[in-house]
Amino acid sequence: MDTYLETERLALRHFTADDADLLIELDSDPAVMRYLSGGTPTAPEVVREHHLPKILVGYEKWGGDLGLFAAQEKDGGAFIGWFILRPEQEGPLDEVELGYRLRQAAWGKGYATEGSRALLRKAFTELGVRMVWAETMSVNQSSRNIMEKLEMTLVDTIPVPSDMEMIEGSEHGGVRYEITKEQWEQQ
Repeated sequence: MDTYLETERLALRHFTADDADLLIELDSDPAVMRYLSGGTPTAPEVVREHHLPKILVGYEKWGGDLGLFAAQEKDGGAFIGWFILRPEQEGPLDEVELGYRLRQAAWGKGYATEGSRALLRKAFTELGVRMVWAETMSVNQSSRNIMEKLEMTLVDTIPVPSDMEMIEGSEHGGVRYEITKEQWEQQ
């Protein structure tokens, strides 16, 4: 395994073309997809033909430094989900999104916070990032709690994309959190 980043309990790596089934399994759990699709699974062909190829192209585009990273437990190697650290499609490389999608079995263990903290450190100390942002639905209190643990600042409320309007709680919109390198250094 070519490790991108390690924490005390996690190893993050680049996805490979052989990882489609891991992504399909993750996206087939209604609880995991609750705030993304209302619980509707992502079709396997969409993962294989669209999502995974786009992930792999991202590594080429950003020199392997940014993108979507498979997360595995160091003890036993179980796939627990993924973390994201990447700019918007045509956005500046010094402003990147932080995110995560974890299997239910990994919830409540501190993995999202642990992996996110390590990615913030890498972004600000190795990758020349100036600002990291994250977005979620206003009602997704679990993700909001993690952003607050990371000492990210709530900077804006945002509309929910039209393809997410059917999700319970979408009428409350979304939220955007940010943290700058300067803010992170002062922690």
